[in-house]
Amino acid sequence: MALFAVVLAHLLPGALVLFGGRKRPVVAALVGLGVLALTATLSLIGGVTSSPYSASWTWIDALGLTISLRLDGFAVVMTLLVSLLGFAVLAYSLAYFEHDAGYAKFVGLFMAFAGSMTGLVMATDLFTMFVFWELTSIWSFLLIGMNDRSAAARQAAMRALLTTGAGGLCLLGGVGLLQVATGTTSFAELAALAPSGTLVNVAAALLLLGAFTKSAQVPFHFWLPGAMAAPTPVSAYLHSATMVKAGVVLLARTSPIFADAGVWRWWVVVAGGATMLIGGYSALRQTDAKLLLAHSTVSQLGLLTILMGIGTPLATYAGVAHLVAHAIFKMGLFLGVGVIDHELGTRDIRKIAMARRRLPLTVSMIGLACLSMAGVIPMLGFVTKEKALVALLDSDLEMPGVVALLFIVAGSVLSVAYSVRIMRAFVGPIEPAIDFELHESSPLTKFLLSAPVVVSAVTSLVLGVIAYTFGKLLVAPATSVDPEAASKLVLWPGINDALIISMVVILVGAVVGMRIPLDQSRSTRSVGERVFDAVYDNLLKSAKRITSVTQSGSLPLYVAMMTLVVGAAAVAGLVVGDEGIAVNFVDDSPLQIMVAVLTAVFAVAVVVVPIRFTAAFLLGGVGLGVALLFALRGAPDLAVTQLLVETLTIVIFLIALRRMPRTFAPSPRFTPWKLRVVVSIAVGVVVPLFALRVVGARTGESVATEYFARSLDEAGGRNVVNVVLVDFRGFDTLGEITVLAVAALGVVNLVRAAERLRRAKTSEGSTR
Repeated sequence: MALFAVVLAHLLPGALVLFGGRKRPVVAALVGLGVLALTATLSLIGGVTSSPYSASWTWIDALGLTISLRLDGFAVVMTLLVSLLGFAVLAYSLAYFEHDAGYAKFVGLFMAFAGSMTGLVMATDLFTMFVFWELTSIWSFLLIGMNDRSAAARQAAMRALLTTGAGGLCLLGGVGLLQVATGTTSFAELAALAPSGTLVNVAAALLLLGAFTKSAQVPFHFWLPGAMAAPTPVSAYLHSATMVKAGVVLLARTSPIFADAGVWRWWVVVAGGATMLIGGYSALRQTDAKLLLAHSTVSQLGLLTILMGIGTPLATYAGVAHLVAHAIFKMGLFLGVGVIDHELGTRDIRKIAMARRRLPLTVSMIGLACLSMAGVIPMLGFVTKEKALVALLDSDLEMPGVVALLFIVAGSVLSVAYSVRIMRAFVGPIEPAIDFELHESSPLTKFLLSAPVVVSAVTSLVLGVIAYTFGKLLVAPATSVDPEAASKLVLWPGINDALIISMVVILVGAVVGMRIPLDQSRSTRSVGERVFDAVYDNLLKSAKRITSVTQSGSLPLYVAMMTLVVGAAAVAGLVVGDEGIAVNFVDDSPLQIMVAVLTAVFAVAVVVVPIRFTAAFLLGGVGLGVALLFALRGAPDLAVTQLLVETLTIVIFLIALRRMPRTFAPSPRFTPWKLRVVVSIAVGVVVPLFALRVVGARTGESVATEYFARSLDEAGGRNVVNVVLVDFRGFDTLGEITVLAVAALGVVNLVRAAERLRRAKTSEGSTR
């Protein structure tokens, strides 16, 4: 169970913040750093052991719902990314949030997200992945909207939650269909079964929709740039290195199973390719460096979607390699831009040339990371891009492979162009007239801010230089996804088709990046954002219109609608069913018949008397009659309970009636008495008949037999009713008590509010 312990340990910093650590968030952050270091260490140990760590917890055995984690090769790589990059970002945040009162909240939410993401990448089945998938959406929503006073942050958080939440529903639908069609959601068992059929194809399509929303693929790409309203550490970690990779992880786990089924491969190619082009083009129109990186992330996610989802072994290996490369260089770029924003007070690429003088180390590291993003030798980005080109050049997928290759080439040109756009921002003339919000940081703050950027850029360079050795380490992760995905990485591939394509891509991309002016920008709201906002706003307006009609505030109308619906449902059950009506009237003795008739008379009288007090008295008579019937039928405990409840109810009624009019208000004109009588009689006749039909439809033995058999032996009680309420259905009873308590508190508050209003009016009248 060590894996579960590691995942849950991520909640410790949040617990510290909640229970007294809000004033000392640094302590919680240090605990978080320790947890992340422990997770990375466990992952490394698991990566070198012969048998992967695994853990399983059965939630609902009857339904086959189990939470299962396994630290296989791919999970080791992803867990290392989550923990090591999380360590770097959390250390960075110590300086970034040095004067921010909301840092404690950030630490708690950040670590909760890291734990959920760790569980997601270790998931061995779709159900477990879905559980952690939804948790990452919730924590992401809270992190994006950290600045809850900002309307832009709140809107971006809601947009991200609704979009990824819709994808989560699609994922849940796919999980359910696969469970029905195959009896399992385990990745290993599904791969062994190689399922097919219409139901499986529908499930696969739903899984794709879930992956596309999470990884910001067209047409769901619009939410990611908007999420840049979050602080830079959040953007660097969630929306570049980890959360947006969740969809890629899902594709990696499922593409070997479904790639050859239905429309999977074409959906992956078209969505991923369109995302590469749209994201790259949008990045060339941004003047905010952080937004530029956000759109470049969208473009890079399109590339990862193609590689991981196309379903060939070599592409899977290239996808694993580029996933690591992208996480490393993109984190450094986001954090580097965050350093500039922290020190200069701006992210505008038209104004940050000053950074090369004030922050030379950070600027040089950003340039190094840009070279990796552009795929320039000897950076790791060059090595992984070459592998992607080779994977598609050597593919035997025919048309899907050709289209995917064209998309990747075009997208790579744009990748070089927006990388050049970033680097151009630091080589322009320095304009001293520009007003900067310069920030003089302490040496420790500068170190904490710059160290992750340096480590990221240098790591990308070093791993590129030792590409062959690093490539051997990626064999186990790739083969744990696809057993045939063993391959290698090389720094210098020799003169081949992939290298020639890369040279042309870099040349064309550099020309494009140099020719587009830095001040050329586009609207801050994309088409996707505008469409989403329009749909969202119209849904709210429609809901308000429907509510204004259906929730008119008329109690008679509500009662009539509810009774009519219940009556119609009962009639449908009577017409459709072919069971007989069980005749079980109260006829054991003349006394029971007399009590039943008297109770019915009281019930009819309640609705016809005009005086409230009389109606309450008659209603009490109905309750007492029912209590007598319980006693005569051999249920004295129920009779006593009914008597107590009825007595208490009458007392409450009498207390309330003291402050109410003596008679009932006249009935509304739109409900004539004849119509009310017809509806009442119809429902009053149909519902009992339906109840008798239900009793007659029973084919199995009553559950009461089981209660009688187990009451004394298991619960130690001879009063079966009490045992059922307290033991067998204790949680139901607790819920009912809670509802009654909440309702009672609400009534008390309403009475007190009315009394205060009455006194205020009286006081105002006397003053006048």
